[in-house]
Amino acid sequence: MLIDGIAGLKDQRGRIVIVGSGPVGLGLAVDLARRDIPVMLLESGESNANPVVQQLSDAELTDARRHDKMAVAVARRLGGTSNLWGARCLPFDPVDFAPRDFVDARWPIRYTDLAPYWDRAIRSTAAGANHFDTSPILSQDADDGFTADRLERWANVQAAQNVHADAIRSMPALEVRTRCTVTDLKTAGGRVERLTVAHSITGETVDIDVDTVVLAAGGIETTRLLLAAQKVNPGLFGGPDGPLGRHYMGHLIGEIADVTFSSSDIGRAFDFHVDDYGSYVRRRLVASDRTQIENRLLNCAFWPVVAPVADPRHRSAILSMVYLALSVGPLGRLIVAEAIRRRHALDKPQRIAAHVRNLIVGAPSAAAFAAQFFWRRYFRPERLPGFFVQNAANRYGLFYHSEQAPHPDSRVVLTDQVDRLGLPKLKIDLRFTDQDVDSVVCTHDLLDQWMRKVGMGVLHYRMPLEERAAAVMEQAAHGTHQVGLARMADDRTQGVVDGDLACFDLPNLFLATTAVLPTSGQANPTLTAVALALRLGDRLAQRMTSKPEVHTPMSKVASL
Repeated sequence: MLIDGIAGLKDQRGRIVIVGSGPVGLGLAVDLARRDIPVMLLESGESNANPVVQQLSDAELTDARRHDKMAVAVARRLGGTSNLWGARCLPFDPVDFAPRDFVDARWPIRYTDLAPYWDRAIRSTAAGANHFDTSPILSQDADDGFTADRLERWANVQAAQNVHADAIRSMPALEVRTRCTVTDLKTAGGRVERLTVAHSITGETVDIDVDTVVLAAGGIETTRLLLAAQKVNPGLFGGPDGPLGRHYMGHLIGEIADVTFSSSDIGRAFDFHVDDYGSYVRRRLVASDRTQIENRLLNCAFWPVVAPVADPRHRSAILSMVYLALSVGPLGRLIVAEAIRRRHALDKPQRIAAHVRNLIVGAPSAAAFAAQFFWRRYFRPERLPGFFVQNAANRYGLFYHSEQAPHPDSRVVLTDQVDRLGLPKLKIDLRFTDQDVDSVVCTHDLLDQWMRKVGMGVLHYRMPLEERAAAVMEQAAHGTHQVGLARMADDRTQGVVDGDLACFDLPNLFLATTAVLPTSGQANPTLTAVALALRLGDRLAQRMTSKPEVHTPMSKVASL
């Protein structure tokens, strides 16, 4: 059931209250409601985007070059940031969970603890199947320093509210409330006793009693609520000098090299395609666990991309058409996610005449490409996630998507300013370090050596050796993945929640968000966060049915 506003919102004892309706929160809510466990889901936004509500997420950016604008990083509406994302779904790798002495983080769970939940997470995101390996490009006896045989896949339905539309409409145990902004966690006796909920437009408030609360409002907004609670009770979450709000991570992304493949077949193998499990997939190049550990590398993935679309010297009618389309905001957002669009084009196109000349010369090919793209993206059951244009030279840009190492000075803090509903605003200071940059440069070099050795191709750097680190740092900017701000750990000095996502200091408060991930890996974090939420759902279901008097970690429950 979908209800707008706070009218009639009152005592929620006996229900699980989930704050936030993105893929994580909505996926958890539906999973619990399917078991006839009563769930109340509170969403700050409306069914559609409303700039008045969106402004509640405005924040101060210490360095605007490093962090996406908040309208790109956060979506206050039903479905959350799934309305903005590119819908890439892949799990974290086993190496991400392993102790690494060069990474300042320790996971309190193992990869095997999440393995049973990948299938359910894939179904919850409409992303095909739990299948992330494909047939080898190279012979079986090729050097295994890297692999080109791992897949990333995309959801066929982008927005979470559309994935779960039937459940929202018909599940008796699920009540979804829009225009309901949680502004305060009221604690007593080491528990969350009440939530203050404000109407997102009028500002009218109501306090509701609660038994169990799950914050799933995204990494930044979840952390903001916790920091506001800590401001009232400074001893919470490790105290002011504790882990809350620190270790903010996203990913390092960009291009410093091109790649020439040794054959057109190899280039073709990296194109988007629908696999046997019914969604679009694409190969990526990743260093083996051995290569990463031996060389003290952060996890990093690579894939070939088209030439920079903004530069008309590519003389491609298709790429010029793409650039001009991306430069028109509403049209560009139909093609790619907003964060991706902004990396390729400004809202006002540059060098228009040159792009128009390219388009005129190759008009037939551009028209055919456009028709096929929109057909495959909007009128097929499998949603085409992007575009890849093959060329006769087999030369492409080489895009990297690298793990960012946790660092305590990369953080968010409260400011003295408050939003329209009285919640303190954030100051965001996302920082990248020499370790992040050096790892990207070194991984490129090792990849080049490996590709030459196995006969797959060769890298061409766009700048000399002495300028590569600076080029990586110049491109270092993120803000949409929001990892590490309230990380899980073995104890409260190192993290905010335990391995079951329960807050150390408030055991009836749980976090289902990318903020709990201790490391960022090479993968987009959403699928892993959904899997963790579904694992939490099993624990909450057990609590609702057996009502144990003491908190028992899931790892111990599973061994009984």
